[in-house]
Amino acid sequence: MAKAANKADPERPVTIGILAYPGAQAAAVHGLADLFAVASRLALVRETEAGETPLRCFTVTLWRLPEGEGAEAPIPDAAFPAGSPSAPDVIILPPSLDRSQAYSAGRRAITDWLTGYHRSGALMCSVCAGAFLLAEAGLLDGRAATTHWALADELARRFPKVSVNAGKLLVEEAGLITAGGVMAWTDLGLRLVERFMGRALMLEVARFFLIDPSGREQSFYSSFRPAYEHGDEPVLKVQRWLEARRGEKLDIAGMAAEAGLGERTFLRRFSRATGLTPTDYLQRLRIERARGLLEATARPVEQVAFACGYEDAGAFRKLFQRLVGLTPGDYRQRFQPRL
Repeated sequence: MAKAANKADPERPVTIGILAYPGAQAAAVHGLADLFAVASRLALVRETEAGETPLRCFTVTLWRLPEGEGAEAPIPDAAFPAGSPSAPDVIILPPSLDRSQAYSAGRRAITDWLTGYHRSGALMCSVCAGAFLLAEAGLLDGRAATTHWALADELARRFPKVSVNAGKLLVEEAGLITAGGVMAWTDLGLRLVERFMGRALMLEVARFFLIDPSGREQSFYSSFRPAYEHGDEPVLKVQRWLEARRGEKLDIAGMAAEAGLGERTFLRRFSRATGLTPTDYLQRLRIERARGLLEATARPVEQVAFACGYEDAGAFRKLFQRLVGLTPGDYRQRFQPRL
């Protein structure tokens, strides 16, 4: 395998390798190629029109698994418009709308290929379900990473050595960058432009594509998805009971009584089944309801807090911001439909 070229050379283009693994989203593959092409063009315009110091440009290689039987390593796609035979300095695993395909044909060949380039010094990046391939290759062991918020529990369960932070949109650590949801390829693209071309050029690219260059986190968009498939019937009974009464005053004694269990037994079984304490679980149910009220109504924040079981609006605001990453007012401004 060829080594990733010296990234310190300011005159050599940065080669981006995008791996079109089985199930990879085509829109992200081509969108990333377009973003890097625009960045390179804007860099050349700055150089020729403004007389600025030349900036590095990008070349993009699309890599695919060869057709036919056998576990062969990915190869460059010669038909890709921006294709280049150069060894990639950066490898991107794009998102997938059907992540199960990423675990089928050629998985071992892909993970060996990723491991080889990582050892050679290439910057490894993933978006959404692409993180599963990095984890399969062992590259995320002992490191923090993110993926789509809806896949975070699965990633953590399958790869317990990975520290999954689903609230973050981008996590960068030790030569690896992981990005969150399906459209987070735009955020990853901007991060790479800033890394290799500087912040000023990144902001120009963001303006060109009408992309918010900063300030987003995945926690703004994620929703609470309770675990119901654990098989513990008393716990499931309490979960349904809490959903119907999340605006009421509730305590552990009442929950345990509803489950027909002693308090210590209930606490242990609830946490084992759901991954949360009963108090944390109830808080998330209430905040999820608050999201809906902030999106769909014009009620003052104090009334939203009371409707969700909070008598202290200040405490509600602090909890909402801690779990969502935005104040209730900022959340409403961002997500309430504008007529």
